Amino acid sequence: MLRAYQHQTNKLIQVPVSEGSLTDGLVWLDLLDPTPEEDNLVESMLGIVIPTQAEMEEIELSARLYNEDGAEFMTMTALFKLDTEEPSKTPVTFILKGMTLVTVRYAEPKPFLAFLMRAQKAKGIICGSGEQVFLGLLEAMIDRTADALERVGYEIDHISRDVFRKKKSSAKQLQQDLRSIIEQIGAKAELLTMVQESLVSISRLAAFHSAPDAPTTKAGRETRQLIKLIQRDALSLGEHARTLSSKINFLLDATLGLINLEQNQIIKIFSVAAVVFLPPTLVASIYGMNYQIMPELQWTFGYPFALGLMVLSAVLPYFYFKRRGWL
Repeated sequence: MLRAYQHQTNKLIQVPVSEGSLTDGLVWLDLLDPTPEEDNLVESMLGIVIPTQAEMEEIELSARLYNEDGAEFMTMTALFKLDTEEPSKTPVTFILKGMTLVTVRYAEPKPFLAFLMRAQKAKGIICGSGEQVFLGLLEAMIDRTADALERVGYEIDHISRDVFRKKKSSAKQLQQDLRSIIEQIGAKAELLTMVQESLVSISRLAAFHSAPDAPTTKAGRETRQLIKLIQRDALSLGEHARTLSSKINFLLDATLGLINLEQNQIIKIFSVAAVVFLPPTLVASIYGMNYQIMPELQWTFGYPFALGLMVLSAVLPYFYFKRRGWL
């Protein structure tokens, strides 16, 4: 899908897309899961070569940030489906040539929709050039990432309370709770990893665009200040994400420690039971021997005496362990 936008009356206006209607004055060409025909149309109009999806997914810095045909090609890692249980990442390429911005993407991150809704309102966002649209999209992505980190922080605090609160549930229920907590920790850790990757790509992209040898015309001091603000925001959010990752690792270690304590408690119960039943077993083994001369066998109270001795030998270790706090 190809969408074309012009800047009119202090807002973005979507214009019809056809080969004859594409004229000068376009500030944004948005390629969403484009067809080869749409790629060729934009390439012929701007004199550029749009990278393929496979090229966009390459991780080499030279394949993500480069200048070609008088245009800047910048690819970042964007996040989408952050409100679901399966957040994902996707590459998004920004191509700046002159006053026109071309975005190439194969997903629909919410920052694009949020920016477009604001830009289509009168005096909503300054977007008189492709560069301003580009910086506005980066700001929207930063804001969306900040909201995601805030939500993850609250969820991590909730997990922390679940880990360290006193539980009165059964051992089976406790094991299920701890297993669920580990699954939640794994999901949050994966999300934080993707967030950090996205923030790093935004920082690199902003630094590349602000380089002195960039071919795109700059809008002046306000643009440079906005770029620095985006870089500072990405840096601070990256630090916050790393802090949350450290807390996640601590919670994972604590949860695994609790599981080990529960397992040790079970093993201790079996060990104490074995020690408690060892003396009665010894008494039963002695009186189970086939010797001819065993006075207790001919004694009237021999059987009750043996039973009482077995009970006494089991009760005494139990109270001893109880007094020492081992049970």
